[in-house]
Amino acid sequence: MKIFLAQQNYHIGNFESNTAKIIDAVRQAKQQGGDLIIFSELAVCGYPPRDFLEFNDFIEQSLDAVNKIAQEADTIGVIVGAPSHNPTKEGKDLFNSAYLLYGKEVKAVAHKTLLPTYDIFDEYRYFEPGLERSVWEFKGKRLAVTVCEDIWNLDDNPLYRICPMDELVQQRPDIMVNISASPFDYAQAQERLSIVKRNVAKYKIPMIYCNTVGSQTEIVFDGGSVVMDTHENLVVELPYFSEELAYVELREDNSFVQPVVRKAADIPDSAPMPKSFEPNLGIELIHDALITGIRDYFSKMGFTKAIIASSGGIDSAVTLALACHALGSGNVRALLMPSQYSTGHSVDDAVQLSENLENHFDILPIKSVFEEYRQALGPIFKNLPFNVAEENLQSRIRGTLVMALSNKFGSILLNTSNKSELATGYGTLYGDMAGGLGVLGDLYKMQVYALAEYINRDGEIIPRNIIDKAPSAELREGQKDSDSLPEYNLLDPILYQYIERRQGPKEIIAQGFDAALVARILRMVNVNEYKRNQFCPIIRVSPKAFGVGRRMPIVGKYLS
Repeated sequence: MKIFLAQQNYHIGNFESNTAKIIDAVRQAKQQGGDLIIFSELAVCGYPPRDFLEFNDFIEQSLDAVNKIAQEADTIGVIVGAPSHNPTKEGKDLFNSAYLLYGKEVKAVAHKTLLPTYDIFDEYRYFEPGLERSVWEFKGKRLAVTVCEDIWNLDDNPLYRICPMDELVQQRPDIMVNISASPFDYAQAQERLSIVKRNVAKYKIPMIYCNTVGSQTEIVFDGGSVVMDTHENLVVELPYFSEELAYVELREDNSFVQPVVRKAADIPDSAPMPKSFEPNLGIELIHDALITGIRDYFSKMGFTKAIIASSGGIDSAVTLALACHALGSGNVRALLMPSQYSTGHSVDDAVQLSENLENHFDILPIKSVFEEYRQALGPIFKNLPFNVAEENLQSRIRGTLVMALSNKFGSILLNTSNKSELATGYGTLYGDMAGGLGVLGDLYKMQVYALAEYINRDGEIIPRNIIDKAPSAELREGQKDSDSLPEYNLLDPILYQYIERRQGPKEIIAQGFDAALVARILRMVNVNEYKRNQFCPIIRVSPKAFGVGRRMPIVGKYLS
């Protein structure tokens, strides 16, 4: 049997585009003598559709698309993900389903059992879990078809209490097929591969795992679809962050014609999230995920131009470099807005960066505008000393100016705030926190430096001085970040324990961190929830990003 995997990038609700893409792959597979082609979870409508699923028209368009695809499934079988109706009317109205299309009709449907309701997932809001499971007979082979999380409960997780494959394996399948929409994070990619390996080891039959690729607002899917033989060797491993159509040939004895590309010994049995902060972990994949996130956000929204407030600091430099890579330098504009507190080298560094990247830039000093604001506020501020009000005023002036250019020229403002700043509230609402998409908002400051080094791996793109100099917002004379924040090599590991690993203060202190420092940092995180609640979407690259996957009360007393 010749089986194709279609690792594709879908657009939520764009049924015309998604259907055309799926049908094109089906036709290619037929031309190459394919018997079966496999697509990913909810491929027809895109994942995650969220409250679009509450619209009857959305569901009907999805079902119409399934029927269109079925008309192409004449000599070839098609396994594809889409929502389906729950005819019993008990519980939710919908299932998250895998369809088998063949002979121009729907031959079988399998419903997802283990519906995730954690982090960025909320599937139980929309779907009813499928509790009936049966192996599909197709062209002499018995297929055990599951959807995404249905293969993850190998350790009798009490959260689910069910392991669908334990039931399916009793029906003696020849091969496991899992269609998935598994998002990227720097700890997930290896863990996902280890899950496939553990399934094969447990059930002693090969597995085909088909994942989606591309970005949907803040969520990035990395692909990495695989085929694993009964000996836990990979015979197909599709690339990360790109679309691909590939195939395997399954023999009568359920072995594969294709040679092994990666041996079982090279695949970890598990890959849990690190217990301590590692700034360089997965930096190449993080880089590619951010490029994908920017590129897809713009292309799927119909945007072409980006603008960035370029300060000569590390965050704006990395954001600008990523944007130029994702969109092309000709589509990215930098606005330099020096004040009387900006150092000469900051302007020079920002200019050098844009010259290296060959993107357009403008210099618009804000000193005179700032002084006019101060004069206007003088009668009310009277003789009160210069403080955060004047500092934030500069940031808001910059936000106003860069948004003016955004409106005038139709460019989308990319925000440059990092996770360390967002965590501690080191940012100005309606100033440097403005933007349509947060590029670095899920990277701690030390990860931003690691990313800068990676960007410069083949030559200096980001000027060395930007990387080496002490970070500063330059909102007053001689200001440094360390005036307001702990040094980042102390701050970031504590933030990681609290945010990613959900460790409380006692647990963090027990690891050897200073008690007073822990208390200070955790309080900063909690009292600044109101700022993050007003922030733009952030490209997710960690196991716990700010945004839809981290829901904290704004008005709360815990550690505040």
